[in-house]
Amino acid sequence: MDLSKKTVWAWRRDNGRVGIRNYVAILPLDDISNAACEAVAAHIQGTIALPHAYGRLQFGEDLDLHFRTMIGTGANANVAACIVIGIEGGWTQKVVDGIAETGKPVAGFWIEGNGDIATVAAASRKAKEFVHWASEQVRVECPLTDVWIAAKCGESDTTTGLASCPTVGNMYDKLVPLGLYGCFGETSELTGAEHLAAARAVSPEISAKFMKTWSAYQNDVIEAHKTSDLSDSQPTKGNIAGGLTTIEEKALGNLEKIGKQVKFIDVLEPAEAPGRGAGLYFMDTSSAAAECCTLQAAAGYVLHIFPTGQGNVIGNPIMPVIKVTGNPKTVRLMSEHIDVDVSGVVRRELTIDQAGDSLIDMIVRTSNGRSTAAEALGHREFVMTKLYRSA
Repeated sequence: MDLSKKTVWAWRRDNGRVGIRNYVAILPLDDISNAACEAVAAHIQGTIALPHAYGRLQFGEDLDLHFRTMIGTGANANVAACIVIGIEGGWTQKVVDGIAETGKPVAGFWIEGNGDIATVAAASRKAKEFVHWASEQVRVECPLTDVWIAAKCGESDTTTGLASCPTVGNMYDKLVPLGLYGCFGETSELTGAEHLAAARAVSPEISAKFMKTWSAYQNDVIEAHKTSDLSDSQPTKGNIAGGLTTIEEKALGNLEKIGKQVKFIDVLEPAEAPGRGAGLYFMDTSSAAAECCTLQAAAGYVLHIFPTGQGNVIGNPIMPVIKVTGNPKTVRLMSEHIDVDVSGVVRRELTIDQAGDSLIDMIVRTSNGRSTAAEALGHREFVMTKLYRSA
């Protein structure tokens, strides 16, 4: 297939970005504003609330990450319009102003001096206006490569490194040279393959930047807080059940997601938007699925590819997650969670190249409106990353 001419039908936003969903998001600035946001979403059909656990007494780099994640979530091209609710006006307005730079409709409300009832009433009226506006936005034909695609793996096993991760890598090898924005992360899960990852950087400068990021995670997080080792965390119990006995084995399979040819062009902070043009990026993230997906969505990625062995059920409220597996048992026992079955690879009935094509076909179908398994099952995991304890 000539992928350079492949198109999808999606929403072109005012800032030029392409969204494949059209949400009106109700975004709480902080944990104590969750109830108000969920009340608005309950009153106004066509909206989605994004409750989370943080936003109070954070400071420094941790607070910067919080704002970056909040603003990035509201700015994501899958969000047509956004309501922000916080306990007070100052920080609420900061998030509103950041989202407004995209040109999309956004409004902020705060509870102090107003109370929940008045705040919910006012926000509900504005949310209803936004739903009417968003519902009349029309899909337009867009190049497939305008759809920003992120990836991570979860509940990995031996089939992940043999089939589902190489399938994702094949997709990136085909689409990134045509102008796709891609992203991979999972800093700790590259342990043992970090030298191989560094060698895939586009330049010595980016390679050094990657190693600095990886080393900081190892020194400041892993070595500082581990007990004897990372047992039951890396690898997880599910990884071990699937035949991965060490983090090094897991890392070698994980790295297959970036393909055989593409080099990554920059290293991003958590939730940092890519700034060097089209290409593959590495983002410093946790290996926890919900955290990683939340950070990548906040960076602007609108579609996620999730290879899994044992069967991770992760979803995201604003970024569709396509689940890929090469494990025949998972296909049989957890079929409702799987979008792309590449188990034919391990049976030698399917090549990696053919598997990559089937994934690209599912990317097109999902971009055109097909609900992913995670969406159909109501998985909307939204988990903020916190760097250190609050003040």
